[in-house]
Amino acid sequence: MTSIPDAKAPADEVVLEAIGLTKHFPVRRRLRDLFSNRHDAVHAVDDVNLTLRRGQVVALVGESGSGKSTVARLLAQLYPRTGGDIRLHGASTRVKAGAAFRRYCARVQMIFQDPFASLNPVHTIRYHLTRSLKVHGNAGSTDAELEQALHTLLERVALTPPERYLDKFPHELSGGQRQRVAIARALGAEPEALLADEPVSMLDVSIRLGILNLLRDLKERLNLAILYITHDIASARYFADQTMVMYAGRMVEGGDSETVTQSPAHPYTRLLIESAPDPDRLTGVSDAASPKDNGEPPSLIRPPSGCRFHPRCPSAMPRCSTDLPVPLQIGDSPGHWAACWLYDTEEVAK
Repeated sequence: MTSIPDAKAPADEVVLEAIGLTKHFPVRRRLRDLFSNRHDAVHAVDDVNLTLRRGQVVALVGESGSGKSTVARLLAQLYPRTGGDIRLHGASTRVKAGAAFRRYCARVQMIFQDPFASLNPVHTIRYHLTRSLKVHGNAGSTDAELEQALHTLLERVALTPPERYLDKFPHELSGGQRQRVAIARALGAEPEALLADEPVSMLDVSIRLGILNLLRDLKERLNLAILYITHDIASARYFADQTMVMYAGRMVEGGDSETVTQSPAHPYTRLLIESAPDPDRLTGVSDAASPKDNGEPPSLIRPPSGCRFHPRCPSAMPRCSTDLPVPLQIGDSPGHWAACWLYDTEEVAK
């Protein structure tokens, strides 16, 4: 195992990278399968490539069950990976527990979806933040330094005055305030990368924008690399520099957020955008454009051959059911790609 690098990454340099990341969860075998050679597994994530740079936000978009949260937990090394590599500042890293895992967590922190579930209800906000600071060696050597560090964390997430919140319990705060405390706890490690797993989906619509603006401000002030996981592709356009679209455990499209959301190439990305509420589209989504009316997501125990979207795709060709599509560049847009045979130049020439 390669040790975790100690040097801080310069601005715009790669902090965290996933290369061919794969995760299969074994399925509990039934009695009738005990004497067979059959070993089923859920293909939750297959061959995912992802790059997080300092000062940039990458959005990972897809419907429920597509594997987005699994990718975040793999990058946080909460799950052991089945295949592929995770590189921190270019060095391959695999940690399980102990001091190595603690050093990794000091560089890569995760923000969970439900702030109430991620905070211990029997402890105060002071306890949560103090524990984070002490575990990662950022509490200072005196009580005064610890108190100043606690105030600084709460001020960074706009919970002011800090003394108003430090001795409260999680249930005494609103959902947005709890999520800000969870973000402050992550910042207590002084990380370089934040993995935000749908950080606003459990919050009221009226306060979601405030949390996204907070994360954007932290990204700019602290030069953080952020992975933003969401099923809302509209918020990805607002918040992220790059957007990656995931379906049934595989990446299907990627590029800068403006291009992906305004000129989607993959049929699945188009369906995601057409399914999002749009006040300008008074007639609603047409029957032909609705993913629900094009069938259900496939079983990841026995995923379809070829393109995993082909059973639901309105543009599917015979080749889509047999050949796994490779990432293909779309037009002249730099960095915009789609894993779809519709953009194969040889196929188009036919």
